[in-house]
Amino acid sequence: MSETRVVAPGPRKIGGPKKIGGGASAPAPEPEAPAPRRPRGLLLVVLLVVAAAAAGAAAYFLLLAPAEAGPEPEPEPGITVAVEPRNINLADGHYLRMGFAVQLAAGAEEIPVAPATDVAIALYSGRDVAEVTDPERRAELQAELTERLVGVYGEEVLAVYLTDYVTQ
Repeated sequence: MSETRVVAPGPRKIGGPKKIGGGASAPAPEPEAPAPRRPRGLLLVVLLVVAAAAAGAAAYFLLLAPAEAGPEPEPEPGITVAVEPRNINLADGHYLRMGFAVQLAAGAEEIPVAPATDVAIALYSGRDVAEVTDPERRAELQAELTERLVGVYGEEVLAVYLTDYVTQ
């Protein structure tokens, strides 16, 4: 005898739970409980802490931080000290007759001229006539003389002016 099977629509799936003893099917698994949600209060507290930190940093950098110091103002010129012209020996039997003046900052008092004369002699002696008469090189030597005098006298020296400059 052949059996006739009838497949009817319904909750039963192929290979699904089998009825035991013609009774009820095995209990269906319970659906998983939704994941617990974070409390909104905790999220609000974290956001407030971050906002407060950002506001504090902005206030520090904009209001409380020391302002950047701008460039230092140029010192006011004061007195000018003249150094008597001197003959400085150059190379090949030539010489340079050189006199100069030292511009001091305001408030500076007279300076002794002997160290300034010594620095000038050390800088210029033994150089070629072509070197000391070239306008560009003469300006470089004048700037170097100024730097060396700042090293000797400090920030009192602002500039050096050549007042007598003759070669032979």
